[in-house]
Amino acid sequence: MTNRKPNYILLTLKYVILIAIAICCLYPALWVILSSLRPGTSLYSPTLIPDKFTLVHYKELFNNPSFPYGRWYLNTLKIAAVTMVFSTILTTLSMYALSRFRFRSRKTMLTSMLILGMFPGFMSMIAIFILLLQLNLLDTHAALILVYSAGSVLGGFVVKGYYDTIPRSLDEAARIDGASHMQVFVRIMLPLSRPILTYVALTQFTGVWGDFIFARLVLRSKENWTLAVGMWDLVASYQNSNFTLFAAGAVLIAIPITLLFMFLQKFLVQGLTSGASKG
Repeated sequence: MTNRKPNYILLTLKYVILIAIAICCLYPALWVILSSLRPGTSLYSPTLIPDKFTLVHYKELFNNPSFPYGRWYLNTLKIAAVTMVFSTILTTLSMYALSRFRFRSRKTMLTSMLILGMFPGFMSMIAIFILLLQLNLLDTHAALILVYSAGSVLGGFVVKGYYDTIPRSLDEAARIDGASHMQVFVRIMLPLSRPILTYVALTQFTGVWGDFIFARLVLRSKENWTLAVGMWDLVASYQNSNFTLFAAGAVLIAIPITLLFMFLQKFLVQGLTSGASKG
């Protein structure tokens, strides 16, 4: 049995590529954070680290009456949190039914969902806009929550794949003991579904948190805007003259997403890999 010598050139090349990728990912984030602490409003700076550090831009976010950042933050948090709850419930219930039950037109429904999920969501925006106009739901947060929650079901195939990996013998044993379908779902499936529930909740929250196109279409009044629409308006209105203020707002936007990924990373990876193993 021969000992294989490691290829140091190939190993060094891999590390160099990984370091380059890390720098490309970390440098823009570091630049935005340091820009938010830089005095003035300039977009360009000759040095990465500012000569002075200031928190005036963070104070201006919440003290400027023409820029209600705090209200936009609460609006976005409310929409994202409520959508996360409704989307998780709808997705898990519907995918559990498609995974566990056999009924007429089941395959047709799955095929239709797969085909519809291949098209980008903004292709249906005109139809959704007209529908919301007829229902008198324009410029309301309820319209965003309704559309986001209903549309999340089309992307639930990972959840179905996860339920397919759970042995059916658990369902059958519970049914023999007299448990109903809802009792099987609540008492058996949900405790086993913590990784995939975390994955669904996190992806739905982050998707709504950063959405701009649909929020810009539906929300008309400034006090109802979300963070994405408000931050876009800041750059579009002042033509980058308040970039440091924009950078401060971007840092605060990234904090909830960063914390969620840090604390839920383990469950996120488990849910994604388990759900992709069988479909």
